[in-house]
Amino acid sequence: MKRNIIQTRDGSTTIHIEEWDECYHSRFGAIQEAQHVFIKKGLSLFENESVSILEIGFGTGLNAFITFLEFHKFNQKINYVAVEGYPVTLEEASLMNYVAELNAENNRPIFEKLHECNWEEPHVLSEDFIFTKRKQFFADINDFEKFDLIYFDAFGFDVQPELWTATIFKKMYDALKKQGVLVTYAARGVIKRNMIEAGFRVEKHEGAPGKREMFRAIKE
Repeated sequence: MKRNIIQTRDGSTTIHIEEWDECYHSRFGAIQEAQHVFIKKGLSLFENESVSILEIGFGTGLNAFITFLEFHKFNQKINYVAVEGYPVTLEEASLMNYVAELNAENNRPIFEKLHECNWEEPHVLSEDFIFTKRKQFFADINDFEKFDLIYFDAFGFDVQPELWTATIFKKMYDALKKQGVLVTYAARGVIKRNMIEAGFRVEKHEGAPGKREMFRAIKE
């Protein structure tokens, strides 16, 4: 499938898949979406804690990079595992403008390392941030009570409904520890029903700029 680099409304870039007319991030703002959904509604809940994060859809590396930039504000130690079935190329990653848009030039080597580092191996990005990439399809995830927080950032329901089923969410539920949290940009009735069927309690929250709502799901 043909992929193009486009600019979203907040100035940050994303990848657009022509065949699906689908983007890796919100057209209203890639950075704004990541900061709202995954940091404000997810990471910030775990202040002063050690946090194990599972990212569903590593993609351009934006969520992992922003987490690295933000985690120290919450006095955290991070173990970050990112899953991706179809990695972007190093060339595509080099065209993302996140370092400039986030005024993070000092951390450019971190963004580059996210994409250049070996798969299936833990990498020490800083004393308190361990990062691992797994080249894996979501349906093959079988972690059990390992994570505190899941960033669920799969492609949208309209183009890949198979990623939003009760079966997939049961895998997410099993992967979380008790009181673990899953956050996602999505907010459709069928997704909520599938989350509940998997065992989650689901909360509806204000969405990122340009989107009215999003879901946060809790394993109780």
